[in-house]
Amino acid sequence: MAAPGMVPRRILVVDDDPLVADSIRRMLMFDGHQVELALSSEEALGVFSKHSFDIAFVDFEMPGMKGDQLAAAMKAVAPARPVVMFTGYVEAIRQKLGASGAVDVLLGKPFDLEELRRTLVRLLPG
Repeated sequence: MAAPGMVPRRILVVDDDPLVADSIRRMLMFDGHQVELALSSEEALGVFSKHSFDIAFVDFEMPGMKGDQLAAAMKAVAPARPVVMFTGYVEAIRQKLGASGAVDVLLGKPFDLEELRRTLVRLLPG
């Protein structure tokens, strides 16, 4: 059951932990969003460059290419597309990111459906 006034979106979720990725997917699908998962940064870049997404949710701590590097690569492909990064280390990552502009919102883990909803409404109004 979608939240009142929630516009269904096409969303990419990237996390190397399949349980976390699936949990986020389920929360977003509860509101009627179409969600695709990628379990690595490399997989995400391939999917992101081939399909159109309204927004991407990206984990910071992944093997190989970290989330901030992935966000920068996504912004190089689609500068106006919002990228939300999530991490268990918000303050440390916030300092690392600075004003890079690659990440539109930084969420701390754990988060809930209401926080995802607020983020979507803030970044994708209407």
